[in-house]
Amino acid sequence: MTLPPAKAYILFNKPFGVLSQFTNQAGYRSLREFGPFPIDVYPVGRLDADSEGLLLLTNDNRVKHRLIDPSFEHPRTYWVQVEGVPTEEAMRKLRNGVIIETVRTKPAEAMIMMPAPDIPPRSKPIRFRKNIPAAWIELTIREGRNRQVRKMTAAIGFPTLRLLRVAISFLKLNGLKPGEFRTLTSDEIEKIINVLVSDV
Repeated sequence: MTLPPAKAYILFNKPFGVLSQFTNQAGYRSLREFGPFPIDVYPVGRLDADSEGLLLLTNDNRVKHRLIDPSFEHPRTYWVQVEGVPTEEAMRKLRNGVIIETVRTKPAEAMIMMPAPDIPPRSKPIRFRKNIPAAWIELTIREGRNRQVRKMTAAIGFPTLRLLRVAISFLKLNGLKPGEFRTLTSDEIEKIINVLVSDV
């Protein structure tokens, strides 16, 4: 396979409190503090400053388009710590879709994580309410509306306390610690070219 020239594909574990951009903004850290990254790469999609986890940085516009455009429905998987322990009825609502700003979300995959995932503590501790337990949900969605996961858990009555993206399509966090990054392997790049963008 002949790879496109001068294309970069980097997986980055975005820490809490970091913006998904290279431009500095008062009160926040940015991607500029990490790297070094090639000067022409940008994130595919975004994570809010208070969310953590997987970002793909690339200068391949085909990949950006294919992964961001909701019509292609590529899955994104999140681990979500919520306040309270969702009932099966609440989980069924996540799977079937909930109403957010008058529009129903697409069907999702959702399950309670037992046991809780073994992940590093957040740099800023979660604020728990003493008498309310917390639970972890694995949630896979195929659209990317603004703060969608947080709005989905709020819609079923279980506010999000902590949010990590652990996978974008077949790309996974797989042990990257907060602030760490790696370039994609040649096999991963070939899969992106052949599976994600071959018919674009």
